[in-house]
Amino acid sequence: MSHISYNKQWQDAQLAVADMLAIETPAQPRAPETDINAAFQLVATMFVKYVQIFRKLEQCYDQIVHPQKRRLVRTVLDGVMGRIVELKHEMITMDYSEYHYFDDILADLKLTPNDLEIPIPNYFVLERAQAIEKRERLLGQILARMTSENDKPDGTGMMSIDDAIRIIQTHERARQGRLRAKQMRELRLNDQRARQRANMGESKMDKSLAATIIQKYYRRHVVRREAKKFRDEEYMFLGMAMPTFAKDPLKNVLAGVRAHEDERRKRQEKHEINYQQALVATREKIKQTEGPDMKERLQDQIRQWFIECRNASKKFPDFPDEDDGGSNAIFANKTLGEIQAELDAKMESKGKKGKDKKGKKGKKKKKKDDDEGWTLPESEFVNEMIKPSTVTYQNFWETRDESNNFEQNYDSEIIKEEKRAEVVDEVRIEVDALMREELKNLKAAIDKTKQKKKKKKKKKKKKKKKKKKEKDLTPDRTIESLYEELVMNRIIVRPPKVALSDFVGDFNYLPSLIRQAKHEPMPTMYDAKQLAALYGVLPFGSEKVHETAPQVKGLLICGPRGCGKHTLLHAIVNELGANLFDITPSNIFETYREKEGRKMLLHLCSKVGKALQPTVILIDNCEKLYKKKLKPEEKQFEPKKLAKALPKWLKLIKHGDRVLLVGISNEPYQATVKPMMKVFSRCILLPRPEYGTRLLLWKTLIPKYGGIITPALDLTSLTKLSDAYSSGDIHDTIVEVLTERRLAKMAKHPLIATDFISGLAQRNAIYKEEENAFKSWWKKTPLGKKHERFLEEQESGEGDGKGKKGKKGGKGKKGKKGKKGKKKK
Repeated sequence: MSHISYNKQWQDAQLAVADMLAIETPAQPRAPETDINAAFQLVATMFVKYVQIFRKLEQCYDQIVHPQKRRLVRTVLDGVMGRIVELKHEMITMDYSEYHYFDDILADLKLTPNDLEIPIPNYFVLERAQAIEKRERLLGQILARMTSENDKPDGTGMMSIDDAIRIIQTHERARQGRLRAKQMRELRLNDQRARQRANMGESKMDKSLAATIIQKYYRRHVVRREAKKFRDEEYMFLGMAMPTFAKDPLKNVLAGVRAHEDERRKRQEKHEINYQQALVATREKIKQTEGPDMKERLQDQIRQWFIECRNASKKFPDFPDEDDGGSNAIFANKTLGEIQAELDAKMESKGKKGKDKKGKKGKKKKKKDDDEGWTLPESEFVNEMIKPSTVTYQNFWETRDESNNFEQNYDSEIIKEEKRAEVVDEVRIEVDALMREELKNLKAAIDKTKQKKKKKKKKKKKKKKKKKKEKDLTPDRTIESLYEELVMNRIIVRPPKVALSDFVGDFNYLPSLIRQAKHEPMPTMYDAKQLAALYGVLPFGSEKVHETAPQVKGLLICGPRGCGKHTLLHAIVNELGANLFDITPSNIFETYREKEGRKMLLHLCSKVGKALQPTVILIDNCEKLYKKKLKPEEKQFEPKKLAKALPKWLKLIKHGDRVLLVGISNEPYQATVKPMMKVFSRCILLPRPEYGTRLLLWKTLIPKYGGIITPALDLTSLTKLSDAYSSGDIHDTIVEVLTERRLAKMAKHPLIATDFISGLAQRNAIYKEEENAFKSWWKKTPLGKKHERFLEEQESGEGDGKGKKGKKGGKGKKGKKGKKGKKKK
């Protein structure tokens, strides 16, 4: 795609943003919505539309070369990203569920499930590529040093005589076996040659008979080939043809697209360097050429203001403080009387502020109590990022002619306007300081008698409340030394290279029909991947988004064994380019014991994690921290003592600290629910893979490990047979079957379903009882209890026929129940 195509895509995205702003900020205030279902439908539709905008803007920001356009796109992109996270949390407060389904909205908007997938912006990693590379190099050096120290020979590493004899015997037996196999192969070849010589001595076949036999076999071959061709064409016409992955025709095309994208990114870097150089050069030029004139003009204007105020009020005015804008307040299109009146009234109004605030608070509380129904909450992302950027686009970029800027270089006129404003502000501050001193001298010279009588009123400084800061237990150590200590103690680990796109899952196509049948649909792997992006990646990838978006400090990933919990964690870490800390009790027991050791560990995680953010901190098998009864082998690691320290430590993580605590659990139902969910405020429950996900796993993993899918491989039957198995079982079975020897035979013996059945049969299945245990556990969580109560109210409201309970049981701005909903409770 050329820059024209990306500009067109940006234009389409901005038009969609303008439509969303019409919904977000209507001309007339929207009446509160009393039907909670209609309100949820509105928020869900906005969520889907914002995802479409986000997908377009992410691609534009990744590929647009113009540096000034990219800055504006980045602002809108961060605003849309933050708004998506906000709407997700708003939906949770409306129906008290982590998982939401949009199949009906997709049908209304004529979209596909792929259009709903949330992309991960490439700039999360690309803009920190140098820092990540430096960190990886340091981590590799420390790990190499550790392995070299462990591999050093010592006296205890000497091999015993018995071990040496056993190794020699093994190699000798292998040598004899190879010789024996060689001799047997030569004997077989000799026998085969002897038989061939004996057959040649017999009577020869008649030529006509030989020709007839050859014709018979050849005609049969031709008929079979034509029949196969006809059958394949029929399957292709019906859409039933199975794809073969021996040669992927799109592989070269995709490689060319990636190369083109990489080339555009290199142009971005080059244009960015030129832009930064132009910023510095333009600023210096404006300061040198226009700075003295600006300074002189400002001084003349301020002196003229002094004289006019003296003539009007027979006294010199008070110069506005820098906090009030300095000389900007003088020239803000106000008369002299208005400026002086504002300065005089400023001191009088300070004492009334406290009373006014109290009165306003009381009024606000009354209003909130009186409101009924749900209203769309205001968003800082919309007001501070999306709306101003959209106005800038409409006023400037939308109608700008760039036919002559084919290379998409920076616009020098925009730089001049921006830097001129910066120079004016800088000069104004200097001039204000000079003019305050000049005004002071004027007052001292002309109004000496008045100045003596007046007593200078000292401004009362507001006492700022001191915030409690975390005590630094390592003030004399550098971050590099602390990082090395954590790596040496195996707290900081290197995760496997896994992307979120590698986490395979199929879309849930029928949740609306399931809910109509009064059943709650089970989430799919696709839904879990979406939650990982919304909870673990988007809020922590951008600093601006994390400062304003709803904060998630703790995330619990739970599900049956082999369902991809660690894969999902590693994907989050890699998509963010984050550090991974492992503070599992069994991992920290040897190095950070007792209370002081745990305190030091949490301090190091906080200090190093905040300095090298984003950071993901892992607690594996976190249910052991909250178990009522521990096994003897679990007690030695003292997991409950770590559980007591976590809530206090989480309070030290503030907005702007991109630190995420992730717990992984195979058996969360064994833990006490309330304390665990207090630490892990959000939960991703990974289900057993359903039919669509299993079929997608077989289709994806077999070609990944070198297999070829042919019509001989019945994937439908294989998918049904693997019903009770996890995605990890399917993966391990495919890796076990597709050995080098089996791949070499695939040309003559294609893969069939029975090749994989024996491998699956050796693995433990996930039974319904285990799945029901996860469902019943989730219903006991705080969010699960609220969701069950919400469903009961919805059903009872429908049973009345009028729906009063369901409607009035809606929520206000902060998700509280309505009056009638409270009475029913």
